[in-house]
Amino acid sequence: MDLAALADFNLVASHGGFGLASRAAKRPKTTLSRKVAELEAHLGVRLIDRGSRTLRLTPEGRALHDRTQGPLAEIGEAGQAVASGASVPRGTLRISAPIVFAHVMLPCVAADFVQAYPHVALEMVAEDRKVDPVEDNYDLVIRINPDPDERLVGRRILEDERLLVASPEMPNAFLTDQVDIAVAAVGHMATSVDAAWRIRTDRGVRELRPQMRLRFSSFLMVQDAVLAGAGVALMPKLLAKQNIAAGRLVAWGVDDGPKVEIWALQNSRRLSSSKIRAFLDVLTSIRIG
Repeated sequence: MDLAALADFNLVASHGGFGLASRAAKRPKTTLSRKVAELEAHLGVRLIDRGSRTLRLTPEGRALHDRTQGPLAEIGEAGQAVASGASVPRGTLRISAPIVFAHVMLPCVAADFVQAYPHVALEMVAEDRKVDPVEDNYDLVIRINPDPDERLVGRRILEDERLLVASPEMPNAFLTDQVDIAVAAVGHMATSVDAAWRIRTDRGVRELRPQMRLRFSSFLMVQDAVLAGAGVALMPKLLAKQNIAAGRLVAWGVDDGPKVEIWALQNSRRLSSSKIRAFLDVLTSIRIG
């Protein structure tokens, strides 16, 4: 495939027409039209519907534009960096992260990053929805225990665990010899209301039957309810650790399930830019403790 013709096609598609693209690039409109026609002939499909008054991409043209505009732009950026001898990360870096991780871990990471790399504008969005880095235009997405996805590549940046926490005023049910332990609990919406919790304690693994009083969509709300004495909760260590250290919460034990894995992922079809690599270096230097 002629990459120059592909770049001209993306130029026309991005500007919404041959005339606008011609003026923006200061190149003849006929040249752009000829290059797009050559690309269509090479691929054997029509990319642009020339019968409409305004530019309209065919389904094949839309698919080609969506899948190639990012990689071509990054190739251009890489070429400019090599030509100028510049290895300093620059540009805009957009990141999506789960709400708890974003609020607890990322502000300090972001502060360290922008001080080290002043030529990068960092944009972070805290959201628990499963975003698509391509459609939602993110350079990097942070996910908790992600499912395998061939469209994404990345690295595991942290391991966390879930702690069973309560307010200090609440008697620890595990300090008794009870076999059938039931206790008032607060949960996240994703937490099962029926399953028993298996907790590792100083006395071995114990089971607890949570009597769910409250359920919230955010662990930040779960923590506030536990601090107010509403019951116990299984919470990420990265969220609970500061309140435990300050004595506002106590940990009764650790969830006996597998570790929680936190991954930083990016589009597998895009080059890993210097700004992404630099951010990951800063991000992987943090520790939950």
